[in-house]
Amino acid sequence: MNSSVRRKELGQFLKACRAELSPRTVGLPETDRRRRVAGLRRDEVAVLAAISTDYYTRLEQGRIAPSASVLAELVRVLHLSDDQRDHLFELAGKEAGRARRRAPQKAHPRLRTVLNELSVAPGVILGRHLDILAWNPMAAALFGTDFAKVPQQQRNYVRLLFTAPAMRTLYADWEDSARNAVAVLRQQAAACPDDRRLADVVGELSVQDDQFRQWWGGRPVVPRTGGTKVFDHPVAGELSLAWDALTCVADPDQQLIVWSAEPDSRAYEGLRFLSSSVAATAVNS
Repeated sequence: MNSSVRRKELGQFLKACRAELSPRTVGLPETDRRRRVAGLRRDEVAVLAAISTDYYTRLEQGRIAPSASVLAELVRVLHLSDDQRDHLFELAGKEAGRARRRAPQKAHPRLRTVLNELSVAPGVILGRHLDILAWNPMAAALFGTDFAKVPQQQRNYVRLLFTAPAMRTLYADWEDSARNAVAVLRQQAAACPDDRRLADVVGELSVQDDQFRQWWGGRPVVPRTGGTKVFDHPVAGELSLAWDALTCVADPDQQLIVWSAEPDSRAYEGLRFLSSSVAATAVNS
């Protein structure tokens, strides 16, 4: 089978797969308006896969050959089985690496030791996909979140940024923080395109949030590993905090994120106030 025939068969296969899905299946709103085609429209598949409608149209028409990363996105969007995934990659002439679910991470003891020593500075340990592996009481106070009550599968920093309404008002420049988080995820996706957990996070947020979907498919942003963030805290007031990411040498997939302030600054006094509140809560509990 020559490449031209393969591309045409691939296009027909994609068309058949999207015809089997309803908007509700992929989390899109359904309307009373009659749909002209069965299943998903081309533009809906394109949006969910973070590619242009023109690009996806040319795929179905057999005019171009997709990259492995685009194929992986289409596997996710079209809810393909393992056999369908293998067939899609075979038609594209690509090697189909199986999506992997790696073992859940645990906070490294060395990072946890440092985290536990922080009394005034909020800190969290983030793992792959920016999953929250550990935190100190000051982090819970800063973000107003009892992380222990958040189900482990949902205990993800990016997910909280986009789905928790309080996070959008806590960050004075929420968009900048959210864009940086998306940039980190994109960097991880490039390094591990077959990571199932990462695909789950991206898939969920792509369906739930228009901004995430737009930024994921837009021009890549270079992630930062430090800087300053301003918080509009409902109890401590405005807090201008420096943040740093400390990578674990023993496990480079983990980072300790610390927010701090210069001694005697207004922000430092705000953190001390939060620290006193945390201590009082601990005593009364």
